[in-house]
Amino acid sequence: MSRVVTNASNLQVIYEDNHLLVVNKRIGDIVQGDKTNDPPLSEIIKAYLKKKYDKPGEVFLGVIHRLDRPTSGIVVFAKTSKALSRMNQLFQEKKIDKTYWALVKENPPKQNDTLIHWLKKNPKTNTSKVYPKEVNGSKKAILHYNTIFKLDAYNLLEITLETGRSHQIRSQLSYIGCPIKGDLKYGFNRSNPDGGIHLHAKKIKFIHPVSKTPITVSAKPPEDVLWDECLKKY
Repeated sequence: MSRVVTNASNLQVIYEDNHLLVVNKRIGDIVQGDKTNDPPLSEIIKAYLKKKYDKPGEVFLGVIHRLDRPTSGIVVFAKTSKALSRMNQLFQEKKIDKTYWALVKENPPKQNDTLIHWLKKNPKTNTSKVYPKEVNGSKKAILHYNTIFKLDAYNLLEITLETGRSHQIRSQLSYIGCPIKGDLKYGFNRSNPDGGIHLHAKKIKFIHPVSKTPITVSAKPPEDVLWDECLKKY
């Protein structure tokens, strides 16, 4: 079963100022509400802010981007409308640098490479199908990966994105024969005990939308034998 954050005391806040708040999302957390009706991070953070600053009335919180439920790592929220609009613009202009870690069992075809595919989302199955060439309704997807090192049975890949398509890392790695550990939806042979997958949004870099200072935030992967081994070797 996936774990779900149920109260603000479980939040892992790793950066906060007057305009932005960054959390290290846990496996099972959802960023925004969905049909499961499980408590989303957006509402839990509002409760956290309301209590911390003793705010009367409704608390503003803007969702800037999302992470899939079975993944972990950095999610940035806006505490002001000014920060929300400016961060949205930074994402649209591709001025946000995000780094991910993924554990895959199979050796990638190359130690490092740029993957360029076209992805088409299937809303019924909530999956993205990968095509080598453009097809009707598809969107171009570009990522770069580098094999950091090999554990006994897995490879640690470091990934940066040029595009932010739905399930992009999961589907593109699966397409080259390297599904992420635990990702049954994209071809891994068994699930992880916690219902998550070994994909972690590890670092984000950008120019602060208000102060204009460089911001770099890193997030540790979940406590896990394999992630712990990666951190020791990294």
